[in-house]
Amino acid sequence: MNAIEIKNLTKRFGEKQALSGLNMTVPEGAIYGFIGENGSGKSTTEKIICGLLHADGGEVKLFGRQHTDGEIRARLGVLIETPGCFPNCTVWNNLMIQAENLGISNAKEEVIKVLKLVRMEGAAGNKFKNCSLGMKQRIGIAMALLGDPKLLVLDEPINGLDADGMRIVREVLVDLAKSGCTVVVSSHILGELEKVATHYGIVRGGKMIKEMTAEQLYASCRTYVALQTKSKEQAKRALLCKYARVEEDEKGYLRVYDAAKPEEIVTYLYENGVLINEIKTDKIGLEEYYVDLMQERRS
Repeated sequence: MNAIEIKNLTKRFGEKQALSGLNMTVPEGAIYGFIGENGSGKSTTEKIICGLLHADGGEVKLFGRQHTDGEIRARLGVLIETPGCFPNCTVWNNLMIQAENLGISNAKEEVIKVLKLVRMEGAAGNKFKNCSLGMKQRIGIAMALLGDPKLLVLDEPINGLDADGMRIVREVLVDLAKSGCTVVVSSHILGELEKVATHYGIVRGGKMIKEMTAEQLYASCRTYVALQTKSKEQAKRALLCKYARVEEDEKGYLRVYDAAKPEEIVTYLYENGVLINEIKTDKIGLEEYYVDLMQERRS
């Protein structure tokens, strides 16, 4: 069964068409990376899924039933934008208030459980206003996890976090998926998203332009040969005479695309008076795949 099935979703805000017949499929148990430029329709889609906005047209089903179904809505956890917490209350009290709002009978046990899940047991007594950004994001996830949801929708949960904060959130998402929870997570930090996502949906202009599994992404990513040499400019000029795409990356490697073989490049550069210090074959990642896809759509 799919956790989310969306067909022909439309939404307009005044003169702006935010969604234009968007389709989306999220398998149960997936960590679904929801990707797109600002204004592409990600947040609008998430808010419609969560019942925070009404669609103008189309259909949204959660676990095979209409997303407006009360029983289904009770299985949904949400963190969109920032967590709604009282700044002068402790982490513990904020979570207890939310548990009471949700009518959770074993509130204390549930709060202890979610604090453990997000690695916040030691900060339960901290006031929310004194927590770091990373801690606040994890508190928001903890609030979304109250009531043991089967579907979790997270909007930009790792933006603004340091490396350790991002690592902890990644671990939390993987643990949730292992426990059977389906996670939809949007982020602009595609390198981090690539480390946890099992499925991807790429949206542009209010339409879904690509859905794929992590395996399909890996198979679709272009292979390149990366090399280092002391004669970088000479090497680049020579390579551009033979290969259509040669670029320098942020680590100072020259990348040669078009499935060139390393031994072919070594021989070719040697014949052109260039010696290579290091050479390897690699694949582009999610971020570069996304940039290439967007460029193709614009051309």
